[in-house]
Amino acid sequence: MDEASLTDFVQAVCNESHLRVETDLGGGFVRLRSEEAERRQAAHDIRATEDALIELLRNSRDAHAHMIFVATSKSDGKRKLVVIDDGDGVPETMRDLIFEPRVTSKLDTMHMDKWGVHGRGMALYAVRVNAAESCIVESKVGKGTALKAVFDTLRVSEKTDQSTFPTFEMTKSNSIAVRGPKNLLRACCEFAFEHRNQVSLYIGSASEIAATLYAYGNATLSILDRTFAQGSDDIVLTKRLALAADEETFCEIAESIGLEMSTRTAYRIMKGEIKPVASLMELIQEALIAQMEAPSTAGKKANANSSKRGKKPMHFAPEDLKSFEQKVKSDFADLSQAYYLNENVPISTQVRGNQLIIRIPLTAED
Repeated sequence: MDEASLTDFVQAVCNESHLRVETDLGGGFVRLRSEEAERRQAAHDIRATEDALIELLRNSRDAHAHMIFVATSKSDGKRKLVVIDDGDGVPETMRDLIFEPRVTSKLDTMHMDKWGVHGRGMALYAVRVNAAESCIVESKVGKGTALKAVFDTLRVSEKTDQSTFPTFEMTKSNSIAVRGPKNLLRACCEFAFEHRNQVSLYIGSASEIAATLYAYGNATLSILDRTFAQGSDDIVLTKRLALAADEETFCEIAESIGLEMSTRTAYRIMKGEIKPVASLMELIQEALIAQMEAPSTAGKKANANSSKRGKKPMHFAPEDLKSFEQKVKSDFADLSQAYYLNENVPISTQVRGNQLIIRIPLTAED
């Protein structure tokens, strides 16, 4: 028996611990096989479902996706993530191989971002090592990918609060600070803001994402695309739901991209009863605008303290108040005629603290 055959024989009859070791160095030290080292690194890279989602989003970004849709749900302790994009797509022969270590399409490039290095061919491998289930649901070269990953949250933890949307604050240095629990929503918001010039990102339940994809497809799918498409396979994944003519077809297309739902839900989406979600950047911008328009907490406290100290009330010139009263009286005349009120009543104004009080007696017309 040659040396190679002997090694194979020993590995076959020994327990699993021997299969993970390349060399026994003595004294309790061993050199791990590269496969075992990679597995341990992958288990370390993803410690929560939020980490896994970031890896999936980076994968879509590196596939040159411009639209990314995340459907998320949790049932019986299992967190399900479905990420649908319009990126480069994956050849059918590679759908399982891309989950193996060191398999990458980025031979000459690596991407460094705020989450570290990406492009080593380890991200999807790390997802598979940590997931209870992971697979490419659907993909076509040039037309995007739908990828599903399911995690047992007893093994791969996640934040308890998954419903709180993060808050955004403009700092003194004109940068954006994100506050709130580091849940899936916050992970997506941080990614969306970091890549706001490259990617539009949406997150919601399966039905909300299906409604969003349906609306997006109807808004962007051309008549030529609809006319000459030989089937849904000819259409970008993110627009396919717009081809559905009825709720049964809607369910079939949705399921083919990882979004399972009842015909009743599909009917409600097609009737507009389930609304599409806004992109995360739209929500972030709305939050920032609301913050800038709202008076600051410090300003409110200062006004309250000034009032308590007996600050003098706002002063209006008598002629300005008289002119204002005349305008109010004119407007009240129209209202009083509609409700049979006496319009010839004395109207008075008074400044009290930080309020302008207008008094109009309401009496029935004689």
